[in-house]
Amino acid sequence: MGIFAKRTKTKTRRKIRDIDQIARDVLSPRHLELFKQTKANEDLPGLGRHYCVECAKWFDTETTLVSHRKGKPHRRQLKQLKEGAFTHEESLAAAGLRIDNGPQKPKADMEIDME
Repeated sequence: MGIFAKRTKTKTRRKIRDIDQIARDVLSPRHLELFKQTKANEDLPGLGRHYCVECAKWFDTETTLVSHRKGKPHRRQLKQLKEGAFTHEESLAAAGLRIDNGPQKPKADMEIDME
């Protein structure tokens, strides 16, 4: 390990699904069922009966699910899903790797007289 190398641990305990995965769950019920099959119902809160699709969270009771749907974090998640994920071009532009300055002007006005 070098002097400047830094050890980082990725926290996976509270890892939630990414926006593109949740969008696929909303659009495709089959994709959602495949995800739910990977979890054991005995290990989930409320035995896996109360699930918010938009936030990818399980809840203990129906009342907590209903109160969650009225809350601000759920509304923020809905807004983020409505906006959609970033495209590859947008991410390159944000990193400064691609700059769009509009259409190029002809360089006729920059001619130099050599006399």
